[in-house]
Amino acid sequence: MKSAIKIAISLILVVFVLNKIDTSKLLEILKNVNLFWLFLAFIFYNLSKLVSAIRLIYYFREIGIELSHKANFILYYVGMFYNLFLPGGIGGDGYKAYLLNKHHDIKLSLIIQALVFDRVSGLVALIFLGALLYPFSSFDIKLFLYLSIALIFITYPLFFLISKKLNRFLYYFKTTTIFGLAVQLLQLVAAYFIILSLNSNVPVVEFLVLFLISSVVSVLPISVGGVGVRELTFMYGLKLIGYPPDSGVAFSFLFFLITAISSFIGILFINNPYRQIKQEERV
Repeated sequence: MKSAIKIAISLILVVFVLNKIDTSKLLEILKNVNLFWLFLAFIFYNLSKLVSAIRLIYYFREIGIELSHKANFILYYVGMFYNLFLPGGIGGDGYKAYLLNKHHDIKLSLIIQALVFDRVSGLVALIFLGALLYPFSSFDIKLFLYLSIALIFITYPLFFLISKKLNRFLYYFKTTTIFGLAVQLLQLVAAYFIILSLNSNVPVVEFLVLFLISSVVSVLPISVGGVGVRELTFMYGLKLIGYPPDSGVAFSFLFFLITAISSFIGILFINNPYRQIKQEERV
């Protein structure tokens, strides 16, 4: 029932955005996309996912789960496939938690904690990079400017203090933090290549800031795969600087297309993935 509600929210938001923009311009932009740059965006997006999977291995190690890189990649892409269809992008995490709990003698609560900290690590990197880029944009909102400057200095120390307070995942904290930043930097590169694929003279820094903001907002469990939320963020964000939103919505559609195609890699392992994981571990 909840899934149906969130699918409906995504559809409503997409229809709302399409009614607010010039769809003929949107279609023209999408028709003239440069496939070379889009392919590079696809490559760097998947590189970010591979690095993200490596980061997750360190969280698993801290709770006593040892997986080979190949096995972890299989599990990660199966999770991505489920994330594509389930609200909030966390359905795949639930599936991974179920499989790992079923096949390892580790408490489900510990597995969930590892997956949550992995998510938070990525979220912290998004917030930090967004705060870092915002002062260089043309968005003229003083409150956000002051907030971004503050976030540059407090985001990671606060994350460390929370980890220390909870006494969780400190052993590899430095390693997972570096990997977390690498993941989001690779996604920023992917986003930049999507911008180049649009063949339009768009404000690059502003697009990247909105991309990071929309990625943070997409974490909220109110849509399916961030669909609708990302488009809405770009539409209103670009209006703040007086730039037509058509290119921003096109960017959002292309990013979702790359996400969807990448996630479908997981379908190769969807049939009893843990059997395939065990096979990989024996190799």
